[in-house]
Amino acid sequence: MSRGYNFSAGPAALPEEVLRQAQAELLEWDGVRASVMEISHRGKPFIALAEQAERDLRELLAVPSNYKVLFLQGGATQHFAQIPLNFTRRGQAVDYVLTGDWSEKAAREAGPLADVRIAASSAATNYDRIPARDGWDLDPNAAYVHVTPNETIRGVEFHDIPDVGAVPLIGDVSSTILSRPLDVSKYALLYAGAQKNIGPSGLVVMIVREDLLERCPKDLPKIFNYAEHAAQDSMLNTPNTWGWYLAGLVFQWLKRQGGVAAMAARNRAKAELLYGYIDGSGYYRNPVEPSARSWMNVPFTLPREDLDAPFLKEAEAAGLLALKGHRAVGGMRASIYNAMPLEGVQALVDFMRDFARRNG
Repeated sequence: MSRGYNFSAGPAALPEEVLRQAQAELLEWDGVRASVMEISHRGKPFIALAEQAERDLRELLAVPSNYKVLFLQGGATQHFAQIPLNFTRRGQAVDYVLTGDWSEKAAREAGPLADVRIAASSAATNYDRIPARDGWDLDPNAAYVHVTPNETIRGVEFHDIPDVGAVPLIGDVSSTILSRPLDVSKYALLYAGAQKNIGPSGLVVMIVREDLLERCPKDLPKIFNYAEHAAQDSMLNTPNTWGWYLAGLVFQWLKRQGGVAAMAARNRAKAELLYGYIDGSGYYRNPVEPSARSWMNVPFTLPREDLDAPFLKEAEAAGLLALKGHRAVGGMRASIYNAMPLEGVQALVDFMRDFARRNG
């Protein structure tokens, strides 16, 4: 076996320790004489697993007691539409802050279901920054304000939580959750596709304040209704049991690492190492304003596009995987989520330095 350092933006690297545990338990889990994928989600063993996973996540993020934790399906993209279905009436205003491609998509998906207002946008500068808070045009009567705290494609990140007054704040935290401490109480709802810092694709974790669930329309089909999922402890229908199991293993791994405060220190060190080299190289370039640079996703370009193909080929040969930038922007992108060790970022920097020396 020759595992490389996986810089994929998602589905992304999982901790090797977690993968090895899952491998060891694949045929028979926890003494039940069957795989965790083969047992009933309503049986006592799986219910105990699910409850432990929720307890661990609540502990990691200090989730207040008046919030429900849901383990859902569909990926974050499904919830771009499901959120306005649950929390708005047709034609009601909702405010979206655009900081990249994913917040754009979230606003677009909400369009047929609500009166979408673009409260702020950095599109004019090619999404290289967070719009200054004092310039946001917020409607005090909006159903909610939606933000995307980290944009994986262009590598832009909020480094604080915006104050939006009494209007509920909703955040798509797919690519930043569990990377550092998070004040959950500042949000009415957080949701995250699992395939970056939580587990495999196909699972969505949602943390929602209980009073917000009271808005869910009674005539909404149950499968789309968050209040119904909450009432059934995320077991309204058969859940993604494999994804839930792996998420639970990741939560336990995070606790063994020292929790999200320890991960924040590691993630800051990884980001500073990579950005520091890029800025000082005179060869590579990152287009994002330093104050808005993502800890999780670092895009960069080479001096000429004709160098991209040899860079990627040589990087892969060196065990540095999935560095190609998103098709919307080109260039390179290193995604350095929790599972990426500092040694992987150092190996990337060493390769980049050598490539620049040979191709300068």
